[in-house]
Amino acid sequence: MLLRGLGGRLYRGEVSVNFVGRQRMWYTISGIILLVCVAALLVRGLNFSVEFKGGSIYQFPATSSVTQGEISRVVTEAGGGDATVQRLGGLTPQWRVQTGALPSGKSEQVGLALENAFDIPKQDLNVQVVGPTWGSQITSKAVQALIIFLVVIVLYLSLAFEWKMAIAAFIALLHDIVITVGVYALTGFQVSPTSVIGLLTILGYSLYDTVVVFDKVRENTAGLLTSQRSTYSDAANLALNQTLVRSINTSLTALLPVASILFVGAGLLGAGTLKDLSLVLFVGMLSGTYSSICIATPVLADLKEREPDFRQLRKQIAQRASSAKRQAKVAVGNSTGAGAAAEDAAALPEVAADAVEPQPTPVAAARPSGGSGSSRAASGPRQQPRRSSASQRRPSGKKKRR
Repeated sequence: MLLRGLGGRLYRGEVSVNFVGRQRMWYTISGIILLVCVAALLVRGLNFSVEFKGGSIYQFPATSSVTQGEISRVVTEAGGGDATVQRLGGLTPQWRVQTGALPSGKSEQVGLALENAFDIPKQDLNVQVVGPTWGSQITSKAVQALIIFLVVIVLYLSLAFEWKMAIAAFIALLHDIVITVGVYALTGFQVSPTSVIGLLTILGYSLYDTVVVFDKVRENTAGLLTSQRSTYSDAANLALNQTLVRSINTSLTALLPVASILFVGAGLLGAGTLKDLSLVLFVGMLSGTYSSICIATPVLADLKEREPDFRQLRKQIAQRASSAKRQAKVAVGNSTGAGAAAEDAAALPEVAADAVEPQPTPVAAARPSGGSGSSRAASGPRQQPRRSSASQRRPSGKKKRR
């Protein structure tokens, strides 16, 4: 219910998270993560499985009396060289010993040495031998598949949308690839053909989420130059907010089963193939969800804002906003002045009433004193006293004519 209500408010624009406006912060976070991943790749490198580099794998049941050091010593004395020894958990713990590429005779000699040293029945020792030629072919085909995938994606996005959207999606995909591969370098997990399949899967998943957001961006920016209702960045940010809850729900729905495979299947059951697949899916889905929201769309907005038309649109909208602010300030000032004038006007009747209040007129002032100016001054501003004064002056005039 909470996400449903939040999604409706985000879609209507009542609530908004400024993803596009904070692109510098997202770029900084991604830059730090990418720097750590690249450093791990350069320093530690990837731990390729035997399918890529060739070699021999010996797997047999684990017992409490056998230690990792003893197994390494037996393999080295038998001519297997430096070996990687791992204890696989699960319901039936297993020892997994991996050596480099060995001749046919050396591989059999190492297997016999393990059987004799630890009393392993022949049917319980599982031996897998991969030649270096086959491993190199697998490596080259994996790289080719990745390159073909990226080229097809760029072409599709260029035709379905536009080339700038294709560039933004391509940058997001490279972002996801580097982070996922860097996590493998940091953790030391083996890179197997299953991991490559999982990588291609999460790239498709990340691209799917990005395409959904871009489709909404295209819808919001249609006719933007004509209507001039908002900038391209604002319209793209609105599209992100409108699809945000959908992206979160889709990611959580996909991550829960992948997490169960990773922590239950690989951790408790000890299934190595499940671990190779689930780890790359888990890391890639997290990175893909982040990149589709915080990388792909901000990069697209930056590319579009460099176009002259959208740059001019931003200037016009900024000028309108500045003009609206000035008008708002003037309106606030006028309303403040009108309020003060209204208060002064409310006080004026009291002052005027005090000024025109009739005063008692002396009897001598009512008689003519030789000039009309003095009688008007004595009578004051009221009309009735002036009429009274005039009626008193007329009899005075008649006496003079006699």
